Amino acid sequence: MRPRRLLPVHASCLLLSSLTAALPALAAAEGASLSVSGSRAPITEVTLYPGIAAVQREARIDAQTRQLSFECLPASVDAQSLQVTGDDGVRVGEIKTLVQARHMAAKDCTSPLDQQIRTLEDQLAAIEAEESAAKLVGNFLQGVSKPGDEVKVNAAQIASTSQALRQSSRDNSVRAHQIQRQKQDLLAQLQPLRQERDRTGSEQAQVMKVTVQLASARAANVRLNYQVRGPGWQPSYRAQLNTAKGQVQLERQALVVQASGEDWSNVRLRLSTGQPTRSTQGAMPHPWVVDIAQPVPPMAPAPAPVARASRSMAKMSAEAAMAPAMPDLDVSSINTAYTTQFVVPYKITVPSSSERITLTLGQENLATTLLTRTAPAAEEAAYLIATLQAPQGIWPAGPVTLFRDDALVGSGRLDFGNAQALAQGLSFGRDDQVVVRRLPAQSNTGSGGWASSKTERTVVRSYSVENRHDQAIALQVLDAAPTSRNEQIKVQSQYSPQPSTTRWNAQNGMIAWEQNLDARATAQFQATHQIRFPENLPIEGLQ
Repeated sequence: MRPRRLLPVHASCLLLSSLTAALPALAAAEGASLSVSGSRAPITEVTLYPGIAAVQREARIDAQTRQLSFECLPASVDAQSLQVTGDDGVRVGEIKTLVQARHMAAKDCTSPLDQQIRTLEDQLAAIEAEESAAKLVGNFLQGVSKPGDEVKVNAAQIASTSQALRQSSRDNSVRAHQIQRQKQDLLAQLQPLRQERDRTGSEQAQVMKVTVQLASARAANVRLNYQVRGPGWQPSYRAQLNTAKGQVQLERQALVVQASGEDWSNVRLRLSTGQPTRSTQGAMPHPWVVDIAQPVPPMAPAPAPVARASRSMAKMSAEAAMAPAMPDLDVSSINTAYTTQFVVPYKITVPSSSERITLTLGQENLATTLLTRTAPAAEEAAYLIATLQAPQGIWPAGPVTLFRDDALVGSGRLDFGNAQALAQGLSFGRDDQVVVRRLPAQSNTGSGGWASSKTERTVVRSYSVENRHDQAIALQVLDAAPTSRNEQIKVQSQYSPQPSTTRWNAQNGMIAWEQNLDARATAQFQATHQIRFPENLPIEGLQ
């Protein structure tokens, strides 16, 4: 047996050094794996639609990174919307997704509210320590104030001892009260945060992990884009009417709220009127088939639902209950052919909570035509109406707060996309300087007309409108005239004065008188309707 030859010590060291130097190159050849979350892959940009948000995260990789994992994404991410892009020279391979419970994911997959809760809990612990110390001092002072028989206090010490006890007890009581107030304030802050964390970030809540295969010759930025359902913004408006100028200042606002499970911290925010959640194709007409109706066979009683279906429904309800709940500045606007976008010029933070953020999206000064509208048959009152032309861009329907000459008059709804609502205008409250009276109606029924078998009913309605303003007003009086849907019922109407239209707002039978009413003047309006129908024919709608 030949003895093994041992390498000299200096040769072994040289071989070990060569292997050590080759390890980084070997690792680089195989590629490195990088996991990022939180501040290492921050959200940089959010485009918010009604009911959905398009989110962009960005991470930095070096040339050796071959696999990049984005950890702790909310489970509500739409996996089909995932898109990975990078700087020039970055090649993107396969993308994998994994949804798992939060406690099984990376250690830093904690709720975004955890840090706030820990800070408040530390403050609460310090306050409770102060509370315990105050109780201890109180117990001590109570024991000192009730000395035993063996303790003797001479007359010279009574005054100073009493003053010292009184001052110490008073200071301690005040401090105990302050501590109690601070404790209540901290608990009031902690309770909603804990509830929100349990709702969106509990250990059982699910998170998503996205793993991407990459290749890059140099360090670069990699961006992950995805969509989350639930977050959104709602439009609202403030309309300020200047009656002297005949102008409405319309201010656009947006109410932003999101509970996606991740905070949007210091992000570029863009709001869009586009609605990706709506159907992308309109309804198509069905074939119109006219045929003789076939007799309908009697229906058999429906079978009782099987237990499996009940269990299935119960399972769906349980899954829906466990799923996270999906949820109103000089902002520049961009009008495209189909949408309007609003770009917030500064970075903004929108926490994942029930906190609501209101953004001002800009103002428009719109010329308006003012009129005083009344419908005396419905209500003896007049209202100030401003008619507007739809401004440029997309204006989603939403609530509007109404001001008339800097005075709040109430709220309404603004909908430039509704032709009838646009024609009706915005109502800026009741005009108490215009007095409307509904005069007693006259009606009679008798036989006659074209044939003795006909019944004729005549209805006379009269109204009076008085303008108590010191200036003339544009008056509009609305009334409804009877319309027939049967050829056996004949209607004739006469008016005094003649109305401007008998199809106001494109509705048959809607009468509109429009005229200027001078200051301190009164106008009268009358409508006479004759309705003829067969004597024995039952009629609906007679008044």
